[in-house]
Amino acid sequence: MNPINDYLKDTVRELQGEKAFTYLAKAREVAERKGIKIISFGIGQPDIPTFDNIINAAKKALDEKFTGYTETEGIRELREAIADYLNYRYHAGVRPDEVIVTTGTKTAIFLAIAAYVRPGDEVIIPDPTYPAYPELTKFFGGKPIYVAMKFDPENGFRLNLETIENSVTTKTKAIVINNPHNPTGAIFRPEEVMKLLEIAKDYKLLVIVDEIYDNFVYEPGAFKSVLELEPDWRDYVLYTNGFSKTFSMTGWRLGYLVASRGVIEPIRKLAANTYSCPPSIAQKAGVEALRNETSWRSSRAMIDLFRRRRDVMYEELRKIPGIEVWRSTGAFYMYPRVKKILDKLGMDVEKFADWLLENYGVVVLPGTAFSETNMGREYVRLSFALDEGLIREGIERIRKAVEGN
Repeated sequence: MNPINDYLKDTVRELQGEKAFTYLAKAREVAERKGIKIISFGIGQPDIPTFDNIINAAKKALDEKFTGYTETEGIRELREAIADYLNYRYHAGVRPDEVIVTTGTKTAIFLAIAAYVRPGDEVIIPDPTYPAYPELTKFFGGKPIYVAMKFDPENGFRLNLETIENSVTTKTKAIVINNPHNPTGAIFRPEEVMKLLEIAKDYKLLVIVDEIYDNFVYEPGAFKSVLELEPDWRDYVLYTNGFSKTFSMTGWRLGYLVASRGVIEPIRKLAANTYSCPPSIAQKAGVEALRNETSWRSSRAMIDLFRRRRDVMYEELRKIPGIEVWRSTGAFYMYPRVKKILDKLGMDVEKFADWLLENYGVVVLPGTAFSETNMGREYVRLSFALDEGLIREGIERIRKAVEGN
């Protein structure tokens, strides 16, 4: 017997990693082996460096030797800044003691699921999905219930609300909503979100909300936060968000969870036993990000740039025969349907992604990174968080690959 291997929990063995990072490693290996330039539409992070004023605030914290432990829930200054942002933006009435700062939004999602999902519980998840929600649900003994979203190239991706309601059973504990949505780039209409919230209230379910892309909105008035739509959010909402996307702070690992005070206190104890506290220096940087108008000007400029990139990607993808593509309205992804191309090439979507990387130096993520159903097997995700020239070059490589076979 080898205890270090034999005693490992099955739920750990069965976890699936995030394939964006898998393809990042594959791309580096191919680039080194073949000596070619790789164009990656894979990883979901802005290519703009963290804004200078935020970096300078972190340097100041270092100079002032602000390098020790902080409160588990985060420094008061940052929790006040988060509450003020949510209240200014969404009129949500959030109090600082209803905020816990986390080591990235993924940790906030972890805390929410860990605090509530018991073995046998079911969690309804619109499909396709960011993989952390189902993977963590399974890790804690729950069962993800996937509900395929509706798609057509004219209207894009929409929640299938009738199927969501029909999927509720006596075992259902929660519904997850990620809006704006990864991987599809959809923004769910306010009436869709309201209907989902009504379903949750009617069946006494939790709603786990991830609005990490809430500033990446390309159509005026398209996005309404759950906190804005639901004055009774404290009764059943666990809200998560963070700094990674809006302020291009992916490596700083700074997020937050918002819930009623009675929930925050036990979750704080869970956090204390998981990661002690968020990074002290990153917290000071987070205060600067939220409080200084310079950060917001830089963020708005970045989002305007991404809007132009989205338009370039959409127009270029439309030139490829066999691709069904919709102009995304949020986040920084497109999720085109490529079934006709797969049928022509005689490949599944994972072989197609590997083939593009190995032979044409282009990274796209197979839809199976986000779904095991047809919502994954017939789609690919492309990030437009890269230079317009690279977007054009990369999609031209895809076009030549498809038309040459």
